[in-house]
Amino acid sequence: MKPIEPVYKELREELDSIREGIEVIAVTKQVGVERTREAVEAGIKHLGENRPEGFLLKSETIKDDVNWHFIGNLQSRKVKEIINRIDFLHSLDRMSLAKEIQKRADHAINCFVQVNVAKEESKSGIMPEETLEFIKSLEKYDKINIIGLMTMAPNVEDEEVLRHVFRGLKSLQTEVAEKNWPHAPCTECSMGMSNDYLIAAQEGATFVRIGTALIGSESEAE
Repeated sequence: MKPIEPVYKELREELDSIREGIEVIAVTKQVGVERTREAVEAGIKHLGENRPEGFLLKSETIKDDVNWHFIGNLQSRKVKEIINRIDFLHSLDRMSLAKEIQKRADHAINCFVQVNVAKEESKSGIMPEETLEFIKSLEKYDKINIIGLMTMAPNVEDEEVLRHVFRGLKSLQTEVAEKNWPHAPCTECSMGMSNDYLIAAQEGATFVRIGTALIGSESEAE
């Protein structure tokens, strides 16, 4: 696998040329602890995992000053294991999960509501037309702070399809933010991955989630 530092530097320059302040989440689900540590040593401050087991292993081993993002589907029965160890949750998509967070969290958790903008049956997330009502219904949950919205674009090469999805999330995020709900400042957009992060950045992403294009995968080293 390539050294992470020069790859991150180039990626960082690409994003800064579009807009300053876009945060890079290094998605480490396909690599081990040592490769994750290399990412931290390269200056990356945001790490993302999508499974509780991988998150717990790495967060208990890597004690550096980093922000941990849980970006995968979170089963309600797993909430108690991780919710007080993460800094951001990117996959709040149902009331049963919100109730479990409220029950288990010992402080307010920064959450992104996952929205299925593309309306793909294979993907999780709230439907766009249901998002405002869902967020409004969370106002009494003092352990949940809705800082933004998250989406996953279809795995296609059609740039216009990707832009349509990202613009849809950005528009919805702005609509929520304009409500000025205390529990939902909703200033952030988590969108864009290895194959489409530049398009997402152009359309308003404030967090991009990049795995193989930045970190690689253990299979590359075999």
